[in-house]
Amino acid sequence: MKMQKGLLLLGTVLVSILLTACGSEEKKEASADDKIQVMTTFYPMYEFTKEVVGDKGDVELLIPAGTEPHDFEPSAKDLAKISDSDVFVYNSPELETWTENLTDTIDTDKTKIIQAAKEIELMDGAEHDHEDEEDHDHDHEHELDPHVWLDPALAIKEVETIRDQLSKKYPDDQAAFEKNAASYIDELKALDAEYQTAFKDAKNKTFVTQHAAFGYLAKQYGLTQEAISGVSPDQEPSPSRLSELKHYVDDHQVEVIYFEENASSKVAETLSEETGVKLAVLNPLESLTEKQIKAGENYLSIMRENLTALKQAIH
Repeated sequence: MKMQKGLLLLGTVLVSILLTACGSEEKKEASADDKIQVMTTFYPMYEFTKEVVGDKGDVELLIPAGTEPHDFEPSAKDLAKISDSDVFVYNSPELETWTENLTDTIDTDKTKIIQAAKEIELMDGAEHDHEDEEDHDHDHEHELDPHVWLDPALAIKEVETIRDQLSKKYPDDQAAFEKNAASYIDELKALDAEYQTAFKDAKNKTFVTQHAAFGYLAKQYGLTQEAISGVSPDQEPSPSRLSELKHYVDDHQVEVIYFEENASSKVAETLSEETGVKLAVLNPLESLTEKQIKAGENYLSIMRENLTALKQAIH
């Protein structure tokens, strides 16, 4: 009888221990679930946000690696992902055009929507476009240029906006956001200084690129961007525009024509063949490939690759 009571007591103790362990596991899971869930559109928004959020949240990328954000249209599943998140970060309605009516479908009391470029005055995209381009979507001729992230100084502004908006929603985490942002901004300032130094005394300051993504970068560092097509990479230049560019390349003794790995380089290749000028990659950082992400490449490393590439033309 004593043995039975002893076994019963032992069993009760074991059950109690197991229940306590389970309870503690549930608490751990609950604390993991307390992390801020953040959805971002394309790669620079993902990196800028991740650097600010740090270990306070989980940051995800909505637009898949290797996908052109200019052409992306969200599915019902994508919109559900945004609705389920605590915070949604995008660049501007000039790039992610589908965000214009987002507040009609997203509960903004639950999901904080952050427009990273909100405090930046966008340049007129039409100045980069050409009237004779064979583009069926003529709205491109009047749009604003969304490519602010390619200027390190404006990237800092985007990081600051993300930091400030996150702090408004999560004031208890403000100190962490400010510390994380300050650390990343120091890295962006160092990148900006490298660009400033590289182009400060340059004599030739003109470069020819596939699409007009580098207008802000050119303006920041006193350079001139001559683009084959406009602010949208799917615009095709007309034969007369190609002829004009051929003369431009000859007249300005252009040594390099820049193209993009993630977009069709057919037009750049044609111009290169007709002028005998070499090709080089200039990455607009609209997306990274799976291979680049796995290799540990990021905004800072690719912007430094762009700097090295630009030095071939700007000297």
